[in-house]
Amino acid sequence: MIIFGWIVLGLVFLGEALTISAFADWGWHNGGDWKWLLAVGLAALTMIGWWMFASPQAKLGEGLLRDVLKLGMIVVATAALWHSGHETGACIFLAFNAVANALAQIPSIKVLARP
Repeated sequence: MIIFGWIVLGLVFLGEALTISAFADWGWHNGGDWKWLLAVGLAALTMIGWWMFASPQAKLGEGLLRDVLKLGMIVVATAALWHSGHETGACIFLAFNAVANALAQIPSIKVLARP
């Protein structure tokens, strides 16, 4: 079960990286002349927000607040993908994150993510 747990946590991390990429993609597609700045800036803001509020080691996000913020970031990233013209990718992204994060709530897996 430990190996499965670490695989699930790896998939959760992949979902976090995909969330960052979704915001960068939105910035690239909607930034016009500033697409580089918007793509890199949104990716950086997403990483900082995730680190502060949604990661297992987050200093400001605990319990329900952490879960709500994480869900919000994933939903907004899904909308950003959809708005950028990646409708199928947005659906796959949302489903992937839902399954990975649901599996991460299994108590024997959840304990692995504690700092």
